[in-house]
Amino acid sequence: MEMFFSLLDSTVRVATPLVLAALAGMFSERSGVVDISLEGKMLAAAFASAAAAYVTHNPWIGLLAGMMAAVSLAMVHAFVSVTYNGNQLISGMAINTIASGITPVLALAWFQQGGNSPQLPDDGRFHEIALPFADALRDVPVVGLVYSKLISGHSILVYLTVFIVIPLVTWVLYKTRFGLRLRAVGENPHAADTAGISVAKVRYTALFWGGMLCGMAGTYLSVYQTGSFIKEMTAGKGFLALAALIFGKWRPVPAVIGCLLFAFADAIQIRLEGVALPVVGQIPSQAIAVIPYVLTVLLLAGFVGRALAPKAIGVPFVKSR
Repeated sequence: MEMFFSLLDSTVRVATPLVLAALAGMFSERSGVVDISLEGKMLAAAFASAAAAYVTHNPWIGLLAGMMAAVSLAMVHAFVSVTYNGNQLISGMAINTIASGITPVLALAWFQQGGNSPQLPDDGRFHEIALPFADALRDVPVVGLVYSKLISGHSILVYLTVFIVIPLVTWVLYKTRFGLRLRAVGENPHAADTAGISVAKVRYTALFWGGMLCGMAGTYLSVYQTGSFIKEMTAGKGFLALAALIFGKWRPVPAVIGCLLFAFADAIQIRLEGVALPVVGQIPSQAIAVIPYVLTVLLLAGFVGRALAPKAIGVPFVKSR
């Protein structure tokens, strides 16, 4: 029982950056802009936040720096894709390539540690928060495990994501004027333009908020999870988040569920390393490492055919005269 709840605890920890990135992609793609640059924005944010937190010994300044880095790249993507109607896929891939190249170069120049950053000091990191009564309830059957393993002992970024970001993003998308305009621009930008909605403004705003969420995701990886920046530390998480978004049919809650599925597979992969299974024995680490990606392919093969993307996604908007 305790092992099962430990697995769920690992799932929540692994899922948090995926959820943030998936919701970031949802803003962009519901506005009609393809966003495969989630990976690059997360990586840039991870480096900027780690560097700032290391210098200032303040994780909140690190979070701000990470958000600023991700938003800067998001605005580059918006400038190319929205203002100049450039190819959105090429723009996104260029951002990924730039982030992949510039972060280790800057890290090497600033810290001389092979493209990584130094380990952050304790006061420069986010830490787990022990909620009240966690120790007192630890020995209570089931309830104690749920409270101590799943509810207590997470970073402030996890609590912000679960209790503020997910509900807020869902509310904004479906219950606000901006959310209505966002969905309208993603489905039929010409009709939205005729109704007096600025398509460019909505898409810039969507990409801005997407950059903010990617900044949180990258900061989580470096300032909390690992305690330092590591070259290529995102390791495809941006693409997994995009796959979860497609799996969730560009809706917040199903996309979060997709992230949890991928994170659960990743948590199982970690648990299986070095473990000898009945009949088959010890599975090679390389085979275990591909479990989350195999699950991604299987889920997308089963669901992507029934997932209807926003109709105007990837189509540059040229104002009618």
